[in-house]
Formats: sequence, C-alpha cells, structure tokens
Amino acid sequence: MSANKGKQKPADMRQARLAAFVIAGTMLLWILVQLIGAEMGWPPRYVFLADLAAIAAFVWALVVIWQIWRARRG
Repeated sequence: MSANKGKQKPADMRQARLAAFVIAGTMLLWILVQLIGAEMGWPPRYVFLADLAAIAAFVWALVVIWQIWRARRG
C-alpha cells in the first residue's frame, strides 16, 4: 500500500475544481440557451448545437474526473 494513496495533490484539486466549474457553468449556459432560443423562436438546429456543446463539456469533465480518480487509485 502506498502512503500517498487517497491523498489529493494540489494539481488534482485544481483539475477537480475546474471540472466542477465546467459542469455547473455548462448547465447554467445550457438552460439559458434553451430559454432564449424558445423566447426568440430559434430553429431547433441552433438549439441542438447548444446541446452538442453541452454534451462535449460534460464528456470533457467526465474524462478529467476519471483521470483524477485513476491517479488517486494508482
């Protein structure tokens, strides 16, 4: 067993914080785009682009969180 197992490094903590901000910010922006798009009558294809961007941000955050998790286990 490693003595450092389970301890977070400052770089990992920064990455985790960044991932959390990306998740929260993505949700807020996605909701705003949905509301504005509905209010202004945007075509569905433009609102769908916001959906794809949100999915990309969530996938990025998931990958970062997975990398942190793997580093802590290792």
